[in-house]
Amino acid sequence: MGGLLFVLTLVAALGAGLVAGIFFAFSAFIMTALGRIPAPKGIAAMQSINVAVLNPVFFTAFFGTGLVSLAVATAALFNWSSPSALYLLAGALLYIVGCLFVTMVFNVPLNNKLKAVSAESAQGASVWSEYLTTWTAWNTVRTIAPLAALPYSS
Repeated sequence: MGGLLFVLTLVAALGAGLVAGIFFAFSAFIMTALGRIPAPKGIAAMQSINVAVLNPVFFTAFFGTGLVSLAVATAALFNWSSPSALYLLAGALLYIVGCLFVTMVFNVPLNNKLKAVSAESAQGASVWSEYLTTWTAWNTVRTIAPLAALPYSS
C-alpha cells in the first residue's frame, strides 16, 4: 500500500495545485477584468466561461482530484497509526470541503443565478454586481483550500 499511497498522494497534490492555479487566476485578475467592462459584456463573458468550463479536461482535474483525495483520506483512516495519517486526512479534507463542497454549495448556485438573467437587463446588472463580489470571495476560498492542502498532501 505504501507505493500506491505515495502515487495517490502525489496525484492529489498535483491536482490540488492545478485546480488552485485555475481558481487563483479568476480571483487575481479575471474577475477584476470582467468587472471593468460594461456589465452586459461582463455577464455575457462569464456566462460563456460557465458553459465552456463544463468539459472533460476541467472535470478530470477538479473531480478527479476529489476522487483521489477521497482515496487518500480512506487510506489515512485505514492506516491511522502511521505518522502521516493525520496530515494526509487533513490535506484530503481541505480539498474535498474547501474546493468541492464550496463549489457546489456557493459558486454553482451563483452561476445558475447569473445564467438565468439577460445580460442586457437591469436585473442582470444587479445580479452581476452581487456576483462579482460574492462569487469571487467564495472562489478565493476555493483557491486557498487546495493550496493549504498541498503541504499536508506531499
